[in-house]
Amino acid sequence: MPSLSEARQRVEALRTEIRKHDHRYYVLDDPLITDQEYDSLIRDLERLEGEFPELITPDSPTQRVGGAPLDEFRTVRHSTPLFSLANAFEDGELRDFHRRVLQLSGTAVDYIVEPKIDGLSVVLTYESGEFVLGATRGDGITGEDITENLRAVRLLPMRLSRALPRLVVRGEAFMPRKAFARLNEQRDQRGEPPFANPRNAAAGSLRQLDPRVTASRTLGVFCYQVLECEGEELNTQQDALHMLKELGFSVQEESKHCQSIEEVIDYCKQWIEKRHTLNYEIDGMVVKVNPLHIHDILGRTAKSPRWAIAYKFPAEQVVTRVREIFVRVGRTGVLTPTAILDPVQVAGVTVSRATLHNEDLIRQKDVRVGDYVVIQRAGDVIPEVVRVLQERRTGKEEVFRMPERCPVCGSKVLHQEDEVAVRCTGIACPAQLKELILHFVSREAMDVEGVGPALVTQLVDRGLVKDSADLYFLRREDLLGLERMGEKSADNILNAIKRSKERGLAPLLFSLGIRHVGTRAAEILAEQFGSLEALAEASSEELTAVPEIGPTIAQSIVTFFQQEQTHLVLDKLKKAGVKMEQEMPASAQELLLTGKVFVLTGTLPNLTRKEATELIKKHGGKVSSSVSGKTDYLLAGSDPGQKHEKARELEIPIIEEHDLLQMVPDGESYLVK
Repeated sequence: MPSLSEARQRVEALRTEIRKHDHRYYVLDDPLITDQEYDSLIRDLERLEGEFPELITPDSPTQRVGGAPLDEFRTVRHSTPLFSLANAFEDGELRDFHRRVLQLSGTAVDYIVEPKIDGLSVVLTYESGEFVLGATRGDGITGEDITENLRAVRLLPMRLSRALPRLVVRGEAFMPRKAFARLNEQRDQRGEPPFANPRNAAAGSLRQLDPRVTASRTLGVFCYQVLECEGEELNTQQDALHMLKELGFSVQEESKHCQSIEEVIDYCKQWIEKRHTLNYEIDGMVVKVNPLHIHDILGRTAKSPRWAIAYKFPAEQVVTRVREIFVRVGRTGVLTPTAILDPVQVAGVTVSRATLHNEDLIRQKDVRVGDYVVIQRAGDVIPEVVRVLQERRTGKEEVFRMPERCPVCGSKVLHQEDEVAVRCTGIACPAQLKELILHFVSREAMDVEGVGPALVTQLVDRGLVKDSADLYFLRREDLLGLERMGEKSADNILNAIKRSKERGLAPLLFSLGIRHVGTRAAEILAEQFGSLEALAEASSEELTAVPEIGPTIAQSIVTFFQQEQTHLVLDKLKKAGVKMEQEMPASAQELLLTGKVFVLTGTLPNLTRKEATELIKKHGGKVSSSVSGKTDYLLAGSDPGQKHEKARELEIPIIEEHDLLQMVPDGESYLVK
C-alpha cells in the first residue's frame, strides 16, 4: 500500500486526468481515450479513496453522483439583479448599438463577442473558494435553489483553484447535441416523450427534485459573467474570462476580442454558418463592451443593460418533402394538421414533422402531400412550413382536405364561423381525453411528475381512467399491470398523485381545461371567488365584473359548469380529497386593501414587482396588468410608460412606493431585506 503522501499525489493526478477527459468528452465531443480506459481511471481513483478516506473531497469525480431527493425547490433572491439582453437581428441594429454606446460613454470602446448558448441561465456562488449556492435565473430577481443538482454536473468546479473570499458568476447550463440524441433514444425506448430540444432537456435535467437523475445526464456549464468578486480586481470582460478559466470554470474558447463594430459584425456573420460545428446549440452572438468601468457609465434600461446586445441568428431554412398530413386531436377537440416530412437536419436537430396550424393556412400556402417545401425552426425551436416549391411539382401531389369526422372517435367535426379551428363534437373522444389528462398533470396544472403520454395512453386504452379525476383512484396493482412499470415507478407515481391534492385552487382551475382560462385567469378567479363552488355558481355578469375577465372567458366558464360531465368529475375530485378552496391569510374584513385593484408600472426604488404584488395580495388587493375604469390605483416607479398616461386620462389616483407602504401596517418591513 502506498504512503499517504504518495496516495495524495496519485489521487490529484488522477482527478486532473479525469477532468481533462471530461472536458474533451462533454464539451469538445472529442474523446482521447476509450470508455473502458476512462472507467479504469475512475476505478483507480475509487480504490485509492477507499484505502485513504481522508483524501475524499466533495469535488472529486467519484462524488458527483447526486444526493438525496428534495421535496421542493427553495426560492432564493439574487444578490445582483439579472437582466435579459436586447436583441439585434440585422447589421444596422449592431451599428445603432455602437452609436448609442459612443454617445453615452463619450469614448471609443472595444468589444468581446461570445457565442450565445441556448441553455438554462444559472448563478453560482462561491465563498472562500467553495461552491455554496447555485440558482436558476428565474424572473431575474429571484430563482430556484438547484445547488444539489449543480453539484452533480461533472465539469462545474466545487472548489476553485484560488480561494477568493466571495465570487458570484453567471453561466449557461447546456446539454451537448450527442448527449441530447442519446437521452431521447433512451426515453423513446422507455416509452417516455422526447425532449423538444437540448435547451428543454438541460432545463428539465436541472429542475429534477432527485439530483441522481441530474447526475445520470450529460450536462455542461459555460461561465461568462462575473457578478461579484472579492479579492480580485477586474478591468475588462476579457480579464473576467481569463480569471474564470484560471479558477477552473469552463469558458468558451470561441470568444473574440474585437476592436471595431465592423469586426464584430464580421465575426457574428462567420458563426451563422459555423454554429453547427459546435457540440452544443447557440442561437446568436453576445456583443459586450469590454471595459467594465464603461458598463457603469452606460447603465441599463428597465429591462436590459446598455453595454451588451444579443445578435440573433436568422432561422435556418432547408428543403424536404411532405410524405403525408396527419391530423391530431387536442384536449379541446381542435383538429390540428401536421406535415409528416422526410427527416432532415434543421439547426442541428433532426426534423420529421412540422405544424400546419389549420385548414385555412394549408389553403393559403397550398401545401399538398408529395410537395417539396421549405421549412424552418421558428426561433430555432418550432418547425414550420415556410413555402411550397411549386416549380418542383409533378402533378401527382394530393390536395389535403380536413376530415368531416374525427379521425379518432368518428364523431362529426364542427367548423364555427367565428374561428378557424375545426373541432370534434364527440363527448367521449379518447384523443381529447388523453390530451386533457396530459394537461391536467402538467407542471403549471396539478404537476403530477411521472405521468407522461405513454402512461396516459395505456391508462385510457385499458379503461383505467375515463376522466382526469380517475387518476386519484388508481391502485398500485393497476399500475403494476402496465408495460414497463416497476414497483418503484408505481410508488413514485402514486405519491406524486397524492401530493397534487394540495396544489390549491388556481392550479386546479387551470387543470380542468376550461376554454380560454390560462394560468393568469385561474389565479384571478381563485382570488376573487375563493372556492370552486362559489365560481360554479357565478353568473356571466358577476364574472365579467372581475378585472381582466372578459365576456368570452365568462361565457366559457358558465358553459363549462353547466355540463353534467363537469359535475361528475368535480364530485369525484372532492371525494378524492383534492383541495378546492383558496387559502386566505385572514378574513376579508381584516384586509385593508380588500376590493382595491392596483396596476403596476415602471421600476420601484426598493420593492421588486413580485414583492409589491405579494404585498398588495396579502392585504386583500388585486393586481391587474392593464389600466381600466375598474382600476383603483396606479403604482408608479421610474420609467412608467403608457399606463401612466392612461391613468391620468381616466383620473385614476397615481401613487408611489412609499404611499403603498403607508397603506398597510407592515409596509415598512418590506424595506428590510
